[in-house]
Amino acid sequence: MSLSVDLPPLPIPAERVKGFLDPAEGEALARAAIATAPLGPALEIGTYCGRSALYIGTACKAAGSVLFAVDHHRGSEENQPGWEWHDASLWDAEAGAMDTLPHLRRTLRLARLEETVIPVVGRSATLARHWGRPLGLVFIDGGHGREEAHTDYRAWARHVAEGGVLAIHDVFPDPADGGRPPYEIYGLALASGLFVERGAVKSLRLLERI
Repeated sequence: MSLSVDLPPLPIPAERVKGFLDPAEGEALARAAIATAPLGPALEIGTYCGRSALYIGTACKAAGSVLFAVDHHRGSEENQPGWEWHDASLWDAEAGAMDTLPHLRRTLRLARLEETVIPVVGRSATLARHWGRPLGLVFIDGGHGREEAHTDYRAWARHVAEGGVLAIHDVFPDPADGGRPPYEIYGLALASGLFVERGAVKSLRLLERI
């Protein structure tokens, strides 16, 4: 599997979309999506307002594939009021909860990706129990608490096709740089013997299913 592929230009600037994905990480995900498209569709866990979906979806569109974007759209723990990464503009006062879905829909509309990116609103573990086909790319970037991250890994790693890529965001070897659960599931994937590392871009790790 080669991750050195040319990328189509983004239809809108990534900085116009709220999110935490670094451009270099987004480009690495896009390359992985193109490289693995023949193996099956892509799926991401944790969509927020659609920055990663912009990168992956644009790549999938160019490759003739699709992206399933899975998120309950109520925000992770760190997005809630009183936490460091809370954005008050995403708060739905009527619901008394975060609601990022309208922002994702706007991103997809502006980027002309509504036919390529398929939003799935719900818990990833629930969807995984009913999922039945191999995936070329699985990107885990949902809740960063231990239970959420480990559940996403257990639910979706088994759906990565042979030769496909499991991508994990916010992997920090030094605990001072960030939370441990993404690093823990990265370690579990390598220890399983089913995955080998093929790339590391900032906090993103790309693991190939062998």
